[in-house]
Amino acid sequence: MRGIAALPLLGLSFVALPALAQVRAVPAQPASEQAALRGVEVFLVNEGEAPIADAGPRQIEITAADGTRLMLERTPGPTPTIAPNGFAKARYVPVGVAGVAVPPAAQHKPAEMPEQETVVQSSTGSSSGLLARFEPHEPIYGVAGLSDAGAKLQFSFALRPFAEDAPLQLGNLRFAYTQTMFWALNEPSGPFRSTNYSPELYADVPVDETARVALGWRHDSNGRGVRDSVDINRIFVRGEKTFDLGGDWRVDVAPQAWFYVGSSGTFHDMKDYYGYTALAASIAQKDGIKLALTARGNVKTGHGAAEAFVSYPLRRLGGGLGIYLFGQAFTGYGEALDRYNVNDTHARIGIAFTR
Repeated sequence: MRGIAALPLLGLSFVALPALAQVRAVPAQPASEQAALRGVEVFLVNEGEAPIADAGPRQIEITAADGTRLMLERTPGPTPTIAPNGFAKARYVPVGVAGVAVPPAAQHKPAEMPEQETVVQSSTGSSSGLLARFEPHEPIYGVAGLSDAGAKLQFSFALRPFAEDAPLQLGNLRFAYTQTMFWALNEPSGPFRSTNYSPELYADVPVDETARVALGWRHDSNGRGVRDSVDINRIFVRGEKTFDLGGDWRVDVAPQAWFYVGSSGTFHDMKDYYGYTALAASIAQKDGIKLALTARGNVKTGHGAAEAFVSYPLRRLGGGLGIYLFGQAFTGYGEALDRYNVNDTHARIGIAFTR
């Protein structure tokens, strides 16, 4: 049939798909139907020599790793313009089971995303990078509060230095960086009062489709000189477990423990306030509200801190906004490293780009 293309990939075929001479859809293979309920990522690869605007096929059939054939449908979103030899990401969710289980011998190996640069236009001409290697880490947000709460700005990312199929399990390695800035809006000229710099290097090892274990090193510093430097180095272990509540709701729990290594700048009592353990927990609805809480502390000294986040995607309100309405509150010691031994309580509201 002219104008209709079928592309066998991962044991899938496209339904009523207009022929795309330049764009190739490469889906990740979910482990099961339940795993696919959280969304399936599909890479739209532009194999042509000119930019092309394409959101991907509306529906696809795909075979999960356990043999279940699923019908997936693209979630609503803007149509991306894909650079030559670049790619964009689309998200699909199941709308039904497409057929009976396929015997393991008939299953195909999951397709791999080609390691290609993504090229975009920027203020310096064109910029490029292996953007598929970047992942969200801690939330990226900007919030502001009343009086001495001021504004709090944070950006954070994680990067995979090696491909997922690299030897010696190097594909589990992550480098992460988080920077948190405190802006004193209530003071004349509005100076930045303090900044926390936090690089990390860790291995993130999956246990199963709902659990992971991470082991790594984290450095936290205020970036000051020798006399007023506040910094700590920690070796940490973290467990992460997801519980599917149904109805697109999920709970994530992440206990963490650490010990200190190296020096801590001029101040050597930070462990009395930061402690040795933390617990993070969140409840979220897919494309809906998310509530998160992180608590840490020292049981012996009774000092610690808690931070809460609440977020809601603004695109649910219309207008196509790709950001979140975001609220943040902190109480306890050490929100800013410069004030690690000061008990603060602040609440702020603003926007977030990741949560």
